Amino acid sequence: MSTLFQNKFTRIIIPLFAILFFLSCQKDISNNNGEDTGIFPDFTTKVTATVVSGFVTDENNAAVIGASVNVGGSITSTDDYGFFEVKNALVVKDAAVVTVTNPGYFRGIKTFMAENGKSAFFRIKLIPKTNSGNIDAVAGGNVTLGNGMVIALPANAVVVASSNVAYTGSVNVAAHWIDPTAADLSQTMPGDLRGVNTDGYLKTLTTYGMAAVELTSASGELLQIATNKKATLTMPVPSAINGTAPSTIPLWSFDEAKGLWKEEGVATKTGNTYVGEVSHFSFWNCDVPNSYVRFDATVKDNAGNPIPYAWVKISVVGSPYNSGYGYTDSSGYVSGAVPDNAQLLLEVFTSYACGTSVYSQNFSTTNVNISLGVITVTTSLGTATVSGTVTDCTNMPVTNGYVVMLVNGQNFRYSLSNTGTYNFTTILCNSTASASFIAEDANSLQQSTTLVQSISAGANTIPNLQACGVSIQQFITYTIDGGAAISFTWPADSLMHSGNGGTTSTCYINGTSMSATPVQNVSFSFPTVGIAPGGVEILESFYSSQLGTQTTTSGAPVNITEYGNVGEFIAGNFTATVSTPAPIVNYTIVCSFRVRRNF
Repeated sequence: MSTLFQNKFTRIIIPLFAILFFLSCQKDISNNNGEDTGIFPDFTTKVTATVVSGFVTDENNAAVIGASVNVGGSITSTDDYGFFEVKNALVVKDAAVVTVTNPGYFRGIKTFMAENGKSAFFRIKLIPKTNSGNIDAVAGGNVTLGNGMVIALPANAVVVASSNVAYTGSVNVAAHWIDPTAADLSQTMPGDLRGVNTDGYLKTLTTYGMAAVELTSASGELLQIATNKKATLTMPVPSAINGTAPSTIPLWSFDEAKGLWKEEGVATKTGNTYVGEVSHFSFWNCDVPNSYVRFDATVKDNAGNPIPYAWVKISVVGSPYNSGYGYTDSSGYVSGAVPDNAQLLLEVFTSYACGTSVYSQNFSTTNVNISLGVITVTTSLGTATVSGTVTDCTNMPVTNGYVVMLVNGQNFRYSLSNTGTYNFTTILCNSTASASFIAEDANSLQQSTTLVQSISAGANTIPNLQACGVSIQQFITYTIDGGAAISFTWPADSLMHSGNGGTTSTCYINGTSMSATPVQNVSFSFPTVGIAPGGVEILESFYSSQLGTQTTTSGAPVNITEYGNVGEFIAGNFTATVSTPAPIVNYTIVCSFRVRRNF
């Protein structure tokens, strides 16, 4: 958990983001005059994070399948539930970074303070990269969003990012305003709201609004603002915090590699907006730097069992909307930075969508770190213990697998024991809830059918789940001119089914190796109009890193052998002749594939 609390003079709180780690030995440093100076970040010391995991969803809270996830250089992909997991990742202690990449979306980036042997859990909601308007690069102009955010480019101020050559065409502006008062801020914002100020000190930040902006050409090339030119960015200030918003505020851009914000300018309050000049586009943030103390607690049920993935809310006493949030990890532990010298209220929920907490406690902070120790949730409302067994196709226990539970619109994933059992504690919005259970066998790549079961506060025994009958095998296998087969297989590799520019008229099938150096990939596309099992589509494009370039295709037929519902599978095969650019070389590609549908 990290802080978005404002400093002690204004005491406005915006939602927190979960770091799920101790803040190590870091602390604020004050000089003899009491002036806060902060600490210098350490980007060299690394530790091993035991397990970094989480769920990735889209703007509609649907699971994002096949997104690429990078944790300290260890790469994996999200599964059919949007889940990712990286074990024993070597990460930067002060600022470990999790980066999620998915076509059509801004990168989802989370930062956490890592401690050797600790785990971390995240829920990451990706922001769609939607074109908000166009500006002529030569004439300049504005793009205005419905919420009042404005991107203004001066004349002749755009270059191609890769070459720094002046660009003179139409500029596509993809932009999104991130509401600092939104309940899901912790899931959508990049980083953990820590930044490095102009003096090089690391600070926690209070946000008054963020913006994600990307400029591209008509052909999709990444564009940027030219050297010695500046664009103007206007961001709305929500009415709930407009009255306390300072007249001027530091502007911070996000360093995606380091996972921290960087102070880079000033914005001025004009009515209900902040207006500032920016020298490049990425994520931008209007923030006040804060002082803080370390907070931690462990959430358990009345039997002493940890409650993982619980949503913890901390707010100023008497001000429920002035609040911050974080998630417990698999051991029920949550930590982060909270305001010093404050009267605070801690509440425990199952998710931000639930209106009633199952636990609350007032506490106060001074200028020293605070631990609340073990928090025991004893209420009968919403605390459920769930247990059961999983067997394979031969009715033997599944020793390498997991159970996924969908409840209250969120997925939860629990590993099986070596005897095929599971037992966990969860929190419900109410005393009862309808939950869906699916078990998967990682050895046989088989899953159970979905079991819908009512669960309630107290003990719940789920009928045996047999992970059998539904294949979860995913692969792309192809040959070039009859050579050795080249294969991408899930979960060792990332496989993804996606649309073209957010539409569903074209289907892209992508495979990326998770272990090869350099990274290997393959991509091909075909239409989806009228697609059905037994049908034929026409191959539109094919790329393979073995060929090293985009190719043209002869329009070969793609035989669709399987086309299930979203979340199920698309499978098929094709034989095609593809050609490289001059000098033209023809290759024969024979390919078969099966991946999970994402739309």
